[in-house]
Amino acid sequence: MKEYFKLQYRILNRKMNDVGLSPILGYLLTIIGFYGISIYLFSKTDFAEYFYGLISINFLSKLNEKKRNDFLKTAFSISNYSILRIIENLIIVFPFLIFLFYQKSFLVTIVLLFLSPLMSILNFDNNFNFTIPTPFSKKPFEFPVGFRNTFYIFPFAYFLTYQSVLADNFNLGIASMLLITVVVVTSYYSKPENEYFVWSFNLSSKGFLINKIMIGVLFFSFLILPVILSLIIFYPNEILTLLAFILLSYTYIITIILAKYSTYPNEINLPEGILLGISIIFPPLLLGIIPFFYTKSIKQLTLILDND
Repeated sequence: MKEYFKLQYRILNRKMNDVGLSPILGYLLTIIGFYGISIYLFSKTDFAEYFYGLISINFLSKLNEKKRNDFLKTAFSISNYSILRIIENLIIVFPFLIFLFYQKSFLVTIVLLFLSPLMSILNFDNNFNFTIPTPFSKKPFEFPVGFRNTFYIFPFAYFLTYQSVLADNFNLGIASMLLITVVVVTSYYSKPENEYFVWSFNLSSKGFLINKIMIGVLFFSFLILPVILSLIIFYPNEILTLLAFILLSYTYIITIILAKYSTYPNEINLPEGILLGISIIFPPLLLGIIPFFYTKSIKQLTLILDND
């Protein structure tokens, strides 16, 4: 088991070295980015602790993929596998627990501490018989798959919108929309598809990206539509502010799509993740990050789509 964690540590260090980033600097930037975003979130809404808890659970769910855990079961005994999965989950939630404790959000801290080992026994199988229905088409795959993995977030987000109307709190409604944005950005575009599915679009690199962005923005709009309509109806004087946050959310959706294909066919690396994190704290940086990711995406996709 010790060797497993050593291997994961070496793989992470190698990924940073491969992109020319010192592991020490990479870890430092990650810590600064994580706590910078955390401070920003808690400064914007009184419900930040609940968003924080849901986001951490969302990260934990990424470790519950059935194929991944079936492989681990073949490599370890049942007892060692159980211990390993609990340790993995605790490592993921540890930064969240520290910050929640610092914010004196003791109830959420205790709940998260309880759920973390409990979630280690779950496996999410994308091929199970009962399929959660989604309003999305099968192509592209990001939204139907992402929605099934994060469906539990949306009732809570829409409930927050309802509460924002009851409490006459426009900012709470905006927070519910941002929660959906964060879930989509951090979950839906994290896994690259097989190269064949990119090639099958039969488009140029530019055309492929435009198609992905248009569909991504359209499907994302469907998810935030209940929030938008509620805020327009009950807060007509705040339409300009609402429009600004909608445009900001769209910008993050576009950014994560470009970030995904900037490293394709590999997963998003730590440097791209750091840039995304910094852009959340300081959105004006998106003006430089988007062209950077776009240029890299065109370069990566050209090898598949424009190279006969």
